[in-house]
Formats: sequence, C-alpha cells, structure tokens
Amino acid sequence: MLLLRSIWQPAFPIEGVNFKEYAMWKIILLFLVFSSYSYAATIQCTGTVDRIGLHASDKIMLKLNSMNTAVFICSSNSEWSVPGTDYKTSPETCKSMLSMLMHAKATKADMGNVWFDGDDVPASVVS
Repeated sequence: MLLLRSIWQPAFPIEGVNFKEYAMWKIILLFLVFSSYSYAATIQCTGTVDRIGLHASDKIMLKLNSMNTAVFICSSNSEWSVPGTDYKTSPETCKSMLSMLMHAKATKADMGNVWFDGDDVPASVVS
C-alpha cells in the first residue's frame, strides 16, 4: 500500500490541489504518453513496377502501378531505417532490391503483395 500511495499521491500535500484531481492528471498524462506511439501502420500494395527513381541523396523510390505516389524504400550508400520500425536495410540489400525491381520493370512482372510500414505510411496509396 505504501508503494501505491507513493506513486499516485504526492509525498507532500500540494495546497489547492486535491488527491482526485492530481490522480486524474497523472492518468491523462500516462494516456497521452502511451497513445503517441500508436501511429505506425502497414499498407499492402500489388501490381507491376511503374517507376523506379534514384535521387541525389542515393535514396531509391518505388511506384507500383496501383499506387498514387512513389515512396522511398532504401538508400544505396547508407543503412536505411524507417521511423516506426525496428529493422534496418543495408546498402547491399538495397542494391539487390534495385536490381530485382529493374528486372521486374523490364519484364513487366507482377510484384504480388508488397508491404510498406512505418510512421509515415498513408491511409491509402491506391490510385
């Protein structure tokens, strides 16, 4: 009981603030802190490779024919990480993906299901 009291009730009385009001503000603060991490999302796209782009910062962009916008997928010169995920893509993996995407574009191959995830994933990328 002493531990619970020390967490939810201040050690000294704060003049003008009652315990219920203080506890309510702590609960609201906890809710706000933990709800801010729920924005990462995943979206699934299908189709053929419409465009592949290499930008000046050595970032690779991909647009499938079912997407309304191109997205950055990796970097050919540095390790790539997506905000909201815990994995990283090496430059070697990026170069392999670029090679496969160029082959898929040249042969007009169907990519099947491609997943994009992270904090910046839009609600929809369908044209």
